[in-house]
Amino acid sequence: MPLQRSVRHWFALLCSLLPIASQADEASYWLIASPYTVHFRPSDEHRHVWLVGIERQTARGDLAGVTYFTNSFGQPSVFAYPFGKTYPGPIKWGDTTVLPENWYAKWAAGLLYGYKGKYEDKVPFNRDGLSPGVIVSLGRSMTENIQFQTNLLGANGLMFQFNTRLK
Repeated sequence: MPLQRSVRHWFALLCSLLPIASQADEASYWLIASPYTVHFRPSDEHRHVWLVGIERQTARGDLAGVTYFTNSFGQPSVFAYPFGKTYPGPIKWGDTTVLPENWYAKWAAGLLYGYKGKYEDKVPFNRDGLSPGVIVSLGRSMTENIQFQTNLLGANGLMFQFNTRLK
């Protein structure tokens, strides 16, 4: 039970990071959910991974958020990211469009908590379940309020995510 209480405390504390993105910009809030993750090297130890969270994005694309998820080994985990950026398409490289309209690229960086015990070595720089984390994503805006996104989880897998605008 101490791990669950600890995760709740971390989640509450890290939710307070959401206002870090500039207060001067008009911001939108997104509810994010992931029902499925695929591992590049599946293992019998892997469990079903799901995620829920909230993200704050300013008009300039600055990003902050917090997610609660079960990691690949069934442990409750939190990723809080006060740093991040969204780059909406179209993005051009010379005369070539590398990211079409309605697509976006995104990165988020922060703290990851939850890989504990015998799974501490599954995440680089992990100490007592706490480690730095960086996620790179590619997504498509289906409407102004609905997005589908794929997150690269280092060299370990892909997470498929659904985002819906709250405000």
